[in-house]
Amino acid sequence: MEPPLITVRTPSQNRQIEAVGDTMILHLGAEDTGGRFSMWTEITPPGGGPPPHYHENEDEWFWPINGEAEFWISDQWTRVPPKTAVYAARGSIHTFRNPNPEPLEMLIQTIPGGFENFFSECAAEFRRTSPPNLDSIIKISARYGIYFVDPPKRTH
Repeated sequence: MEPPLITVRTPSQNRQIEAVGDTMILHLGAEDTGGRFSMWTEITPPGGGPPPHYHENEDEWFWPINGEAEFWISDQWTRVPPKTAVYAARGSIHTFRNPNPEPLEMLIQTIPGGFENFFSECAAEFRRTSPPNLDSIIKISARYGIYFVDPPKRTH
């Protein structure tokens, strides 16, 4: 199904999803873009961030709105200032973390769309059990072509 030529979503129409310690504020999902891409603001608490992983299906890019972010790039942590664009091609091992004393907000996009469905399933698992069943999270991730790898060394 083709999306409309123009989609407008106001802040009051955004969907909020809580999972893995982060909050996703979905601005445009696959249903809004005909599956072409998804765009959201992710709010990550101090010290937070996903485990290192790669996507089989999506390219992903990031734009820190406030505060610095740290990205695992070429086998080392790289700190980037706000409003810096970071791109991770599908298949690339990547992660990020929040080195700030306050929550980090980042605009994130994936192509194709649908990443919000993965995040929603993880959110359901987090609501179901406390702490969440990590084996279930790994199975959910694999269904979406997302695979976790050994964590990078912390250097500071």
